[in-house]
Amino acid sequence: MNMIVAYDIAEPRRLNKVAKIIKDYGLRVQKSIFEVDVDSRHFAEMKYRIEDMIEKTEDGVKYFPLCEKCAGTVEIIGQGIFIDPDEEFYVL
Repeated sequence: MNMIVAYDIAEPRRLNKVAKIIKDYGLRVQKSIFEVDVDSRHFAEMKYRIEDMIEKTEDGVKYFPLCEKCAGTVEIIGQGIFIDPDEEFYVL
């Protein structure tokens, strides 16, 4: 499943840890935004790791699923990178 993961983490140390977790599953496209393409098992694993790290009363993480058709219509204005949906990713 292809998705956008966006977060707002109140404390810098947690912010860095959350970014490292998401980086295990996808690519950073902006400071607090990642593009992730994972199967349901890896999505559940990523979510669990993030939920275990954040402070739910202070932090927020949103998962925006993208269908294949929508992912193919992404427009970039200014700085940004296009993530090729056909490129292979390895989850470590």
